[in-house]
Amino acid sequence: MANNFALFLLILLILGSSAAESRQPSTRDQSGATELWCVAKNNADDASLQSALDWACGAGGADCSPIQPGGACYDASNVQNMASFAFNDYFRKHGMTDDSCFFQNAAAITSLNPSYGNCRIPASSLRNGNFSSQTPSVGLGPSEDISGSGRKSGRSWVWPMVIGYLFFRIVFQSQIGSSSFCI
Repeated sequence: MANNFALFLLILLILGSSAAESRQPSTRDQSGATELWCVAKNNADDASLQSALDWACGAGGADCSPIQPGGACYDASNVQNMASFAFNDYFRKHGMTDDSCFFQNAAAITSLNPSYGNCRIPASSLRNGNFSSQTPSVGLGPSEDISGSGRKSGRSWVWPMVIGYLFFRIVFQSQIGSSSFCI
């Protein structure tokens, strides 16, 4: 009975870890890299977005000229679109990390292209777990590579260790014929 439970846990861990691996965004560019953007969250209120937008375009150093009156991305009626443009530019210029796409919890990284109308918001690419900026169509941001900065890489060894431990525990228990199994 205990071995059956351990086997069940092993199968669950294997299926769970492979399902977690498959949750990567599916938008791909021509080279097969995943395209990502930092955008304003749908549920963020306009006042929070405006405050974060003002900071990004001011002290944050984002290039906000395309969201100024007359710019290709200017849309005074939609602070979420304009904030997304500024957040993405800041994200691309400041390391393309979760921290550079936070804005007091008003922003998130997405694989859904936020471009609208004539406004093309440049993507960052994720190749083999590493970010790199694409050459933007509006002349924004430097091209960077921040290899090895992913959060996932720090704990990628955990699941193989747990699965290996359970596997060897099951095999060892079945070889000695013991009916007791402690986790």
